[in-house]
Amino acid sequence: MDFLHMIEETAFATWVRESPSIWSFPVILLVHTLGMALVVGVSAGIDICILGMAPAMRLAPLEKFLPVFWAAFWINAITGTMLLVADASMKLTNPDFYVKMSFIVLSLINLSMLRKQVFRDPQIESGKFSSKARFLAWSSLFCWLVVIASGRLLAYVGNSSSYK
Repeated sequence: MDFLHMIEETAFATWVRESPSIWSFPVILLVHTLGMALVVGVSAGIDICILGMAPAMRLAPLEKFLPVFWAAFWINAITGTMLLVADASMKLTNPDFYVKMSFIVLSLINLSMLRKQVFRDPQIESGKFSSKARFLAWSSLFCWLVVIASGRLLAYVGNSSSYK
């Protein structure tokens, strides 16, 4: 715990947590939220296409949005780390944080499997996807739902935080 408190006592963590500037916690959280919207939006767009919920949308062109996904993912990794250092002792002792991190990893593994299974399939334009592809799409939607819910619940589950 001393190490976590040491992280929280750095000038940067104090600035994120306590600065009255809009450029500290509020903007970092906003950018994190926008990044999550892009990550989940791109992934969900691919998933709903595979599941046949958007029959007019072709799947192959959606692959060009994966660089947007990765850019947003790395923005979230950076802003998430910034938010983490501001309240490390609360977040890193909260089981909900590890649920969120686990489902992010599962989501990324799922995306990798989906990309290999679906985007490399020569029959991609037929719009007929295997049951495995549909399972990956459903599990992707579920995993991102858990990431969003657990991330939001971090402020309310586990140890109390100095700010919410």
